[in-house]
Amino acid sequence: MRNGDPTPLEGRRPTLADVAERAGISKGAASKILNDRPGSRLSADAAARVRAAAAELGYVANPMAQSLRLKRTRTIGFISDRVTIERYASGMIGGAIRAAEANDHTLLIAETEGDPSRLERAIDSMLDRHVDSIVFGLTYARMIDIRMPSSLPVVVVNGATPDGLPSVLPDEYEAGRMVADVLVRAGHRRIGVIGEVPHVAGDPRRSVTIARRFQGLYEVFDAAGIEPVRTVVPEWRPYVGYDVTTRLLREHPGLTAILAANDNVAFGAYQALWQAGLRIPDDISVISFDDEELAGYLRPGLTTVRLPYDEMAAIGVEQVLGLREPGVELVTMPIRLRDSVAQLDPAARRETR
Repeated sequence: MRNGDPTPLEGRRPTLADVAERAGISKGAASKILNDRPGSRLSADAAARVRAAAAELGYVANPMAQSLRLKRTRTIGFISDRVTIERYASGMIGGAIRAAEANDHTLLIAETEGDPSRLERAIDSMLDRHVDSIVFGLTYARMIDIRMPSSLPVVVVNGATPDGLPSVLPDEYEAGRMVADVLVRAGHRRIGVIGEVPHVAGDPRRSVTIARRFQGLYEVFDAAGIEPVRTVVPEWRPYVGYDVTTRLLREHPGLTAILAANDNVAFGAYQALWQAGLRIPDDISVISFDDEELAGYLRPGLTTVRLPYDEMAAIGVEQVLGLREPGVELVTMPIRLRDSVAQLDPAARRETR
């Protein structure tokens, strides 16, 4: 300190000029030191004086001024279709925030609820706020149109665009293979699959991944010589799981396993099996996809494959920051092995052949 001056400046926020004056150096030189600009010929003593003066005064650089100077705001826009309001996809927000903070960026979030006009307004709002890049997060992996009037880095998480913007998707093909393999290795050969949704799987505007899920399933079953009972359903809801399971038990009483298209369907299947007096997995096994929160609270716990929303979002952030090669990246869907799949004994396995 000089002349016994108090450390804080009374009544106002300390400026770069205050730091420079206290350190006995020019404002430009102080700026170079505090911003670690390369090529400076300033002495180590001068740098030490500037940093000490900044600490004594409590000087903090103005982030807006730095942004205007560097033409970067260290802000990433995150535009959601329904991610912020759907509980099972909310992990995407956490993954994006953590990845942004780990790389000294802030996440600015906008919600569109799937409305195209709100999507356009959200993009305009992000551009008005000079974000450095934009991540689009979708609840369901489908194809959407994104018209970007600028050359900002953009990544679509859990979705795709007709013009092939960089995207991050769950690896549904390998997940389907993994689930089928669990049943095959456990000795199951009489399997009911609930349920195919051709109107969704065949329409990329509704899903760009579901067809791959079933492709993986049936490739494994075909290789094992298994012909599962395949069902077509209107949607993936608990009532569908209940109704179709009830019908399968009546029409195919020898089934040893039910493979549900998602946890909602599996919830309904559980109820139908309980009502029929069947025990899971002693009498019949159940396996599923998505790993919603309730899957772990069912009794027995449901074996299912998790949708990696948080990991996908983190990868999307890393792509727009240039930390990963931009493009189409598939993320592994980890399986959660719980207690709903039984290993058939050798005698039972021979009987099913």
